[in-house]
Amino acid sequence: MEESSEIIGIVEKVVYKNADNGYTVFCVKVNSSTEIIAKGCIPDLQHGNKVTLTGAWQFHPKFGRQFDVKECSSSTPNTASGIEKYLSSGLVKGIGPKFAQRLVKQFGDQTLEIIDGNPNRLYEVEGVGPKRVAQIVHAWQDQKEISRVMVFLRAKDVSTSFAVKIYKCYGNAAIDLIQANPYRLIDDIWGIGFKSADKIALKLGLSADSIERIKAAFLFIISDVASNGHLYAELQEARQRVIDLLELDIDATQERLKEALYNLYAQEKIKLISHQDKHFITSPQFYYSEKGIAKRVLQLIDHKNSHDLDINKIYGDIRMPDQNGVDLNDDQQKGILACLQNKITIITGGPGTGKTTLVKKLIDILEDNRAKFRLAAPTGRAAKRLFESTKKSSETLHRLLEFTPGNMGFARNEQNALQLDFLIIDEASMIDVFLMHAILKALPTHASLVLIGDVDQLPSVGAGNVLNDLINSEKVEVVRLTQIFRQAQDSMIIVNAHKVNRGEFPSSDKSCAKRDFVFMKIDEPELALAELKSIFTKRLPAMGISSDDAIVLVPMNKGVVGTQRINQELQLILNPFNDENKQVMVFGQVYKVNDRVMQIRNNYDKFVFNGDIGKISDIIKADQKVFVSFGDRVLEYDFTELNELVLAYAISIHKSQGSEFSAVIIPIFMQHFILLQRNLIYTAITRAKKMCFLLGQTKAIAMGIRNAKVVVRTTFLKEFLTTDLEAR
Repeated sequence: MEESSEIIGIVEKVVYKNADNGYTVFCVKVNSSTEIIAKGCIPDLQHGNKVTLTGAWQFHPKFGRQFDVKECSSSTPNTASGIEKYLSSGLVKGIGPKFAQRLVKQFGDQTLEIIDGNPNRLYEVEGVGPKRVAQIVHAWQDQKEISRVMVFLRAKDVSTSFAVKIYKCYGNAAIDLIQANPYRLIDDIWGIGFKSADKIALKLGLSADSIERIKAAFLFIISDVASNGHLYAELQEARQRVIDLLELDIDATQERLKEALYNLYAQEKIKLISHQDKHFITSPQFYYSEKGIAKRVLQLIDHKNSHDLDINKIYGDIRMPDQNGVDLNDDQQKGILACLQNKITIITGGPGTGKTTLVKKLIDILEDNRAKFRLAAPTGRAAKRLFESTKKSSETLHRLLEFTPGNMGFARNEQNALQLDFLIIDEASMIDVFLMHAILKALPTHASLVLIGDVDQLPSVGAGNVLNDLINSEKVEVVRLTQIFRQAQDSMIIVNAHKVNRGEFPSSDKSCAKRDFVFMKIDEPELALAELKSIFTKRLPAMGISSDDAIVLVPMNKGVVGTQRINQELQLILNPFNDENKQVMVFGQVYKVNDRVMQIRNNYDKFVFNGDIGKISDIIKADQKVFVSFGDRVLEYDFTELNELVLAYAISIHKSQGSEFSAVIIPIFMQHFILLQRNLIYTAITRAKKMCFLLGQTKAIAMGIRNAKVVVRTTFLKEFLTTDLEAR
């Protein structure tokens, strides 16, 4: 590397920018005849900026001589051409390249001064009205304040995209609020984790062993275990994790740890539970949700059934085939009677065991007896499937409970209960502890709850293990459907799903009427990408299956055969659309019009939830907006919100719960070994309706199928239902 140098010039072009870390490759015009390529982490760099760069020259074997920037100071341009480039960059919403050209033509090198100090003169530009002027003035003021926040945060290593989010959340108070408590960023700004907030805190001068830092670390540990489904963190393990996370001396900080825990407890930010000689900590929200479920379940099952139903007559009817020739087996009959006679009933069974037939017959009985019922499911896709199978109105649980973004709660609750006699919920294994608590609070005491689900699938993405805990408590009625119906036995998808669930390797049984399952042995992970291309471009079209209704389900996100790499490859194959004006790179990811995307967090303002899949319908760069169609709803995303979306040509198996696709492709390799378990592969196979491709290494698939051990989530719902366990 050469000695340190200083270069002054104008940013002519931004070649590449990673919004995640601010890494930028750009062209700088040093004088009328000299341009150089520079690179470095400069988050807020824009076209037309005048920059002073400090760094050193490097030689890249592919791209040649480049200037490696260590420090950069920039200012707004003062020439007409520089101002035009500056405004064309999309920095100010409402000003795109064409309008920037018109502005500079009208005002020349005075353009920025006029926007800043005399915006009424913007009316001199032909076609400009009050709405456009107001938009530009507002965006310009935002940009000025964001620049102030940016300077502050850049010194703390915060990226441009997060700086914009921080400003949108806190406004002009951003710097003051962060200085007062940098750890609030973890809760307030989605995507900022503990390490980022902690780095800011330390740069603000917080001592490494401060009580506030240790308290923030304990709260982070609780939220981190919750991201893996647990509701409680074992205290001794949590202490050690805090020590490791903060890199503290365990002997020197024992008293500080105790003081931090005492403060959290006194401030009612944690709850403590002792069980079987171990201590656990959790958040009050987690504890009261799980405890609330237990309390409400016990109240419901203690309340006598008030339904005026002639059970003997119903039993006589369901023992005989109906007018459509539907003949219920003994377990289905038992299930229907259980739903009618108990306040809470769980119906569980694998694919092809007749859960849908049971629900349809139950609905017929309820309609014949004029009982009020409603059908719901955790996700939009699951609710749609429930409607398609029953031909009865169904809805998502959030719509059923009337979620209101204003107060981040449900309008339906104890004071405003649902008006019904029976609530039937499909895909109940997906329900986490918070949603189940809300359901039970909104259920009137006289009503009955029917939970339909496959307990052998993966547990909910959200925290808790509600369906399993209810079953294991033995406090509610459970009916298991085990018989596979004859017509279902014709499907190799269903047959192999049950084989996997029994611990057997799937087969390509040619005696099955439907050839809807294919196992493809591939020994090298790198070869899987070529096979995926062949499936999407040749095999699926030959079967009449659209790529829009086909998906790749993968155990994990990283690696050669992870969702991230597969999505990049499939985007090139399935959406080669290459209009520069209709694509954008944000957070290191290219998004294009027509891309299939998935929401990866619950966004209650937009009423879109973790796992919802949509399609990008439009991108407007001048306004920094992306529009995504979720069914019949089109939602607007700011560029700074795009880290809530990922490409969804391939998704994790966990995220596929509650969904079905005409074709499912499941790559399984040894690189996934950490996550390989039976219920993962079983869940993936059951997502396929018409065709399932299982491909990969025989050893990896067999290892996953043999592994029937599941991670036991730390929950206490069973104990709350069966003992007098309490937190303190």
